[in-house]
Amino acid sequence: MLAALGCRVIVPHLRGHGTTRFLDSTTPRSGQQASIGADVIALMDALKIRRAVLAGYDWGGRAACVAAALWPERCAGLVSVNSYLIQDIAKAGFPAPAKVEAAFWYQFYFLTERGRAGLTANRRDIARIMWARNSPTWQFDDATFERSAIAFDNPDFVDVTLHSYRHRLGHADGYSQYAELEKRLATLPLVTVPTITLDGANDGVVPATDGKSTAAKFTEREHRVLANVGHNPPQEDPAAFAAAVWKLASRNETRS
Repeated sequence: MLAALGCRVIVPHLRGHGTTRFLDSTTPRSGQQASIGADVIALMDALKIRRAVLAGYDWGGRAACVAAALWPERCAGLVSVNSYLIQDIAKAGFPAPAKVEAAFWYQFYFLTERGRAGLTANRRDIARIMWARNSPTWQFDDATFERSAIAFDNPDFVDVTLHSYRHRLGHADGYSQYAELEKRLATLPLVTVPTITLDGANDGVVPATDGKSTAAKFTEREHRVLANVGHNPPQEDPAAFAAAVWKLASRNETRS
């Protein structure tokens, strides 16, 4: 849809996924939020893209939120599933409601070396369980799952994934090259670019809300709840996700 409307659409793999590779074997396999946000800007620099609408969900949404908050001059607009996704690591030890904690079982599993062994051996099975539980009304087929699951075959997938969860829960240190960015993220900076936030009405891991609890984190935001959608709106309702991106992209085109 977006390409047909004349947009240049870039859909990159996260570090540690798909065809991504680290150029130096000694580079830390960081999954902390500063690293994935910085990757967005590095990609834009490499492709000589001055400004863009950033959109994503889960890790991709977090990367987009980090980039939008720390480099607003590079972001023409933001589409973020589940609202404000910058992690408040200082409060990582505070418990969520039990129902929410139960949905995050894999995060606690990945804190252990048993979890490392399990993710290494059973990454597809774990992902499939998460897909089914996070989007309980999404009737995806084997082919749909496999198109995404091949991204987990990356040799750095396990290390990057485990560091992400361990860092966000306070069980792993961040890496020095991201220390200054993490200091800025610890202040939970505002997102000052035009934003559309989306929730799936049937999200099995992050219950849909009216958006009011995070409204103060945005200076200009519209919130939508998507019916019959779970945790993965880009795949479950691609038309609605693309429409949100197009609304921001077309508005920016009008203003430029």
